[in-house]
Amino acid sequence: MSDDLIAVTGATGGLGRRVVRRLADAGVAPRLVVRNPDRADPPPGAQVRVAAYEDATALRTALTGVGTLLFVSATEHPDRVGLHRGVVDAAVAAGVGRVVYVSFLGAAPEATFTFARDHWHTEQHIRASGLRFTFLRDSLYQDALPFFAGADGVIRGPAAAGRFAPVARDDIAAAAVAVLLDTGHDGRTYDLTGPELLTMADVAAELTRAAGRPVRFENETVEEAYASRAHYGAAQYELDGWISSYTAIAAGELDLVSDAVTTLAGRPPVRFADRLAANPESVRHLRPAA
Repeated sequence: MSDDLIAVTGATGGLGRRVVRRLADAGVAPRLVVRNPDRADPPPGAQVRVAAYEDATALRTALTGVGTLLFVSATEHPDRVGLHRGVVDAAVAAGVGRVVYVSFLGAAPEATFTFARDHWHTEQHIRASGLRFTFLRDSLYQDALPFFAGADGVIRGPAAAGRFAPVARDDIAAAAVAVLLDTGHDGRTYDLTGPELLTMADVAAELTRAAGRPVRFENETVEEAYASRAHYGAAQYELDGWISSYTAIAAGELDLVSDAVTTLAGRPPVRFADRLAANPESVRHLRPAA
């Protein structure tokens, strides 16, 4: 095993790509573990290995020789915890020494946000595995918030006046790379948030300013939230996850501002309004038709 080799799962995704790019900028050639090699964009010197989270044999092969693994969690799946356990078990079997796991803020067995429960069970499996570990518990992504608004310019959900501190993927990537390239983080859990608490009404106001059209927040009951999303035809676990992200906000479970991004990355995290200003394309779908 090479203690210097860093592998990144989900390396073609929004977070994984950012981490790979930052590692390359730091002079580190990582190993990209991807499902679809056609989507990989490896920097010079980087390796690409193909392995789906469902394929234990391919995962073990892909992780052989790796010293540190950045484990980016799987997308929504009916057995997400099972997939995650498979990745952890493959890392152990391959001889990986350390795992940095991308978790979620407030991960707990009885968290309101159902996907946060998945992250807690994954964390517990990592703890029991014997791997050295660091957990990065992210708040909701600033990058995703523009898409919480429908085509009619309305954000609907049972968030009430609850507050949360959304964080940009770029800030998570910067914090992750700092952990990957440094020592002293074993056994630590870092809450990664943006610099300010917002309500969903605040989010709507910022989207209004950025898009140049009215965007508003409509607080729903839980029953109304399920009804308004029924047309998607999504599986029950997906609906539960989507809606409980709002009820977790209402319950105050994401009401936290942390200094971890500043501590790890050496700079403060970006404000949501500033991210929108720097990325005008993120609200293109909300702008009035020309």
